[in-house]
Amino acid sequence: MRFFEEELEHRTGGRIQVENYFSGVLGNDREVMDLVAMGVVQGTRGGFFADANPKYSLFLLPFLVDNWDQALRLINSPLTERINRGARAKGFHIPACGISQGFRAHTNSVRPIHAAEDLKGLKMRVPPQEVYVVTARAFGVNLQEIPYVEVYQAAKTGVIDGQDNPPANIWEQRFYEVQKYLTITNYSTGPDPFMVHLNWYEKLPDSLRGAFDETAREAMIYSDRLNREREQEYIERLSGELETNYVTEENLERFRELARPVYQYFVDKGYLTWEEINEARGIAGASR
Repeated sequence: MRFFEEELEHRTGGRIQVENYFSGVLGNDREVMDLVAMGVVQGTRGGFFADANPKYSLFLLPFLVDNWDQALRLINSPLTERINRGARAKGFHIPACGISQGFRAHTNSVRPIHAAEDLKGLKMRVPPQEVYVVTARAFGVNLQEIPYVEVYQAAKTGVIDGQDNPPANIWEQRFYEVQKYLTITNYSTGPDPFMVHLNWYEKLPDSLRGAFDETAREAMIYSDRLNREREQEYIERLSGELETNYVTEENLERFRELARPVYQYFVDKGYLTWEEINEARGIAGASR
């Protein structure tokens, strides 16, 4: 976002000024998303993207893609463009969508997770996105919906046994100080739409809209590249602090089996169709 700030101000000759606020300065994800919806804040990259379009749930589906190459093919596809445009109905302009920091990993302080059954009963912090909540239930965990900013203290005091996040978050938030085990399943990634207040955007002159959209797309490509390059580096750092294991392909099959009803859940709710899910798989080139 610093790249976005510098580039946009340069390309517009200062006609658009960007002020970045990090680390929850303006509030939690829920509060900031509401501020954007009201036009008090012009844009955010946060976790409540379902407010903009429930179809962003597609990108969170467990084991939808297998790796970064597949995830990038999907996020840069016409299907994603359609979902971005669909957010206009809810008052949001999405100039670009990336991948939310990479693939998620589990940590906990009770036992290593070698098989799906090892997750059962653990008190795990779950992000507020509905896909993660439904997936956690499918895995049999004891759900704990705790704000992100409270995860460290909750793990330290035993309110939760563990959590899951991209390795970058686990490292940067120092969760390794209050956890013992790291488990790599690559079970899910997610979207990272840049959500902008539509009325504000539409009041920009055409020349500024073009610069805004172009810079946003370049910033998201840059963000995805950084996250991809650093993911393994963060795993290696964490492995120096936590007992780390990769779940075997054989044991991942059980995770996938448990996750299959999650797909039908979101089809039944009307958020997604099987046509969209299969289109996403085809675009990504996923093996399953």
